[in-house]
Amino acid sequence: MTAQTPHLPPFRDPQLPFAKRIDDLLGRLTLDEKISFLHQFAPAVERLGVGAFRTGQEALHGVAWMGPATVFPQAVGLGATWNTDLVRRVGEAVSKEARAMRAEDERVGLNVWSPTVNLLRHPLWGRNEEGYSEDPRLTSAIATAYTRGLRGDHPVFWRTAPVLKHWLAHNNETDRATSSSSVRPRVLHEYDLRAFRETVEAGAVAGVMPAYNLVNGRPNHVSPYLRRHLRAWTDQELLVCSDAGAPSNLVDAEHYFGTHEEATAAALRAGVDSFTDHGTDSSQIVGRVKRAYEQGLLTEDDIDTAVRRQLSVRFRLGEFDPDRDPHAGTAAFDTPAHRALAQEAAEQAIVLLKNDGLLPLAPDTRIAVVGLPADECKLDWYSGTLIHRSTPLEGLYERFGAERVEFAEGVDRIRLRTSAGTFLHVPPSEAADEVRGAEGALDPALLAGRTDLPPLTTDATGTEFALIDWGEGLLTLRAPDGRYLSVADDGLVRASADQPGGWVVQETFRLEAHDGGHLLRHVGTGRHVRVAADGVQVADTDPEPFEVVVTERAEDAVARATAQADVVLVVAGNDPHLNGRETEDRTTLRLPEHQERILRAARAANPRTVLALVSSYPYAVETAALPAVLWTAHGGQAAGTALARVLSGDVSPAGRLPQTWYESDADLPDLLDYDVIGGRQTYQYVEGMPLFPFGHGLSYASFAYGDLSARVTDAAVHVSFTVTNTGDVTADEVAQLYARAVEPALPRPRRELVAHRRITLAPGARQELSFEVPLSAFEFWDVARGGWRLDPGPYELLAGASSEDVRLRTTVLLDGEPPAPRPVVRRGLEAADFDEQSGAAIVDRTKVSGDAVAPAAGGSAELVYRDCDFGDGVTEVTALVAGEGVVELSLDGGAVLAVLRPENAAPDDPYAYTTAAAGIDAEGVHDVHLVLRGPLRLARVGFRG
Repeated sequence: MTAQTPHLPPFRDPQLPFAKRIDDLLGRLTLDEKISFLHQFAPAVERLGVGAFRTGQEALHGVAWMGPATVFPQAVGLGATWNTDLVRRVGEAVSKEARAMRAEDERVGLNVWSPTVNLLRHPLWGRNEEGYSEDPRLTSAIATAYTRGLRGDHPVFWRTAPVLKHWLAHNNETDRATSSSSVRPRVLHEYDLRAFRETVEAGAVAGVMPAYNLVNGRPNHVSPYLRRHLRAWTDQELLVCSDAGAPSNLVDAEHYFGTHEEATAAALRAGVDSFTDHGTDSSQIVGRVKRAYEQGLLTEDDIDTAVRRQLSVRFRLGEFDPDRDPHAGTAAFDTPAHRALAQEAAEQAIVLLKNDGLLPLAPDTRIAVVGLPADECKLDWYSGTLIHRSTPLEGLYERFGAERVEFAEGVDRIRLRTSAGTFLHVPPSEAADEVRGAEGALDPALLAGRTDLPPLTTDATGTEFALIDWGEGLLTLRAPDGRYLSVADDGLVRASADQPGGWVVQETFRLEAHDGGHLLRHVGTGRHVRVAADGVQVADTDPEPFEVVVTERAEDAVARATAQADVVLVVAGNDPHLNGRETEDRTTLRLPEHQERILRAARAANPRTVLALVSSYPYAVETAALPAVLWTAHGGQAAGTALARVLSGDVSPAGRLPQTWYESDADLPDLLDYDVIGGRQTYQYVEGMPLFPFGHGLSYASFAYGDLSARVTDAAVHVSFTVTNTGDVTADEVAQLYARAVEPALPRPRRELVAHRRITLAPGARQELSFEVPLSAFEFWDVARGGWRLDPGPYELLAGASSEDVRLRTTVLLDGEPPAPRPVVRRGLEAADFDEQSGAAIVDRTKVSGDAVAPAAGGSAELVYRDCDFGDGVTEVTALVAGEGVVELSLDGGAVLAVLRPENAAPDDPYAYTTAAAGIDAEGVHDVHLVLRGPLRLARVGFRG
């Protein structure tokens, strides 16, 4: 036994294990103090010397929202590196900066809400930039690396405590707080849970954050999966932090519970330990918990369980052992090493999609650079403030020389004429003059959010605005000195923003045709612009009709810039705050029409045109006429330098696509269709060739693959092959290993990533790669038995440079458990365990647990259950159903044999189940077909002999 240190209460004794110390501290807290800990902002307990604590510090690709920090590439860009070692080092740098920033500002938290491991199933998801990949194994590999970096290597104390987002099956912003993801068991286990599970099992995760949406009809914040799956994966205490406002959504938006007391109690019992709601005001949550306790909806044990999990994280972060915490006093902030790492990550994230030999560019190349994003270093909602900045244009100036680079923004320039014949005008401003540099240049960042600037007026000549078209009619207007038009709370229009941004963007407008002219509608308020005596403003009445006078077309500027160029570089892409972001899904894969216009103009002027896409997500672009195409996510502070080094050949590109790029919107499933198997989604199931496949990416070198061998042992398949650099430059290659079942009896992935490795090879160098693939990687979730099963038979192993660029193949025979018919007489059929479905949605059986199935639109649905064994015969079928309607049963697609109609149905109570029965005469093995008609829920079906 360890002796207690004298004169210290046990919770302060460093000689005791954390569990005993937590128990001691928990026993010293009053019930009111424990309840106060349940809000995101837990107050100090001064009588015990316990400080205040808050959960939540955004750190997706750098410390966010807390001021200047090193900004690394967006998460999807880190996923594109396919480099776990690099991502671990990025996580390490981010956690060190969090520690260093906290030493100067106690608002910086050490419980970091990152990474996001939601799978990039659908490329129109507004938060595509936040995830790593559409593949669960690649996602978990990158996430595990990042969390290990965030956690640190110390065996006891954590540098930061990472929380994974967002549990579970969250891939849409449209109706995100009220939509339900229908996820059948195979998709749940083989796809959505897998990304979380493998990262949690790696041991560097402090907890998870539930998502806003519902899964199978039940809000994630009361999900039984938190207990059944998440907490079963580890012996470590995991902290579950609610998403912001989600506890109130259970009543206010989702109407899932009648009172906030019921909702809060249900979330706490389900496993939510910290409630993020009502900002810093904890009184609402504290009051709800107290009333729930007084009403008998909660016990003190329920509260203790949540507080214990919080304290476990606080102890691991060293809060109660400041003298022993090895991370205390960390000062690694904006170091040369972090700057170099940001550049390395940006370089490794660049994907060369196509190259007909135009790249790399010779040092003496004259380059015309076209496109507004070429001179931008865009941030997103989860970025820190830039300390250093490198745009593509600046990178090219530095690498090729400013005299060899010509730039055109490629925007239309306009004046807006009023009905009175005057023009909108940005007046001179003393406040603006105050922030001009020595050479008279304005730093518009110093004007962001200011309301002391004069509003727009009108005069005889007006101001020439850059009209920037972001697609789908969304516009921004920028003054010649770089300031964007914005609308403040007083409704006045000012040139007062350095960039579009904010939770509600106040810098976007729409031009609406009106009587031969246009009205200018401000998107943030929904109001039209009008001219008033006290300045230009937005209002609900008297909109001003404008004539749009084009002073220069984008195409003309492109023609001028490209006239003397050897090569044209068109930089296109998105602003992460517009048309695809948190709260807003995209509606199309296509580039904005304005960007397509300037791309056509550039190609017409010079066929040697390179397209560089800088974006948070994939596009559908016509590449046939382009000799070279690259893509990179917004690459953080070193984005421009990185792109220039790749274009010049200083770095050979080796990024790989972390998700499929489709040819058109017609290739996409419905945004809310989460059935990746039935909907043939992601590279695992999609049929036909995409625009660019998962794992695709080219190099300036060439690589040969050889010597593939595979050996099966009791627990794994051991695979090895060689990769040789057959080119003339040192370059990275991302070797990828896929597997597929050769003779599957049910739908299995066309191919599935099981291992990968990024390596660096000099010209002529050869390296042997070895992988140990566990047999569990070949298993699937067998709904007939409700568990994992390895199907015996041949499996093909495919090694190569992408999911479609397969260089080597071999086949192995694996032993497993042969399929068996469903023992439906003994076990019955759980409704959600279907093999195929049409028109069905999985819904909640009760508010606490279980699944049922209902017609998705209240009409009809068909369910198919393969190979059901009726043994020597059954004479009766029963169905546990709620609501009104009928269930029709047939075998093997034949005639209806039984109709089950519930009696005494309670149409107003979806959870009032009753048993319907009918006679049936069946024996042997058959496929069961069930047709559900009307507004009912089917929970299970049983058979009796």
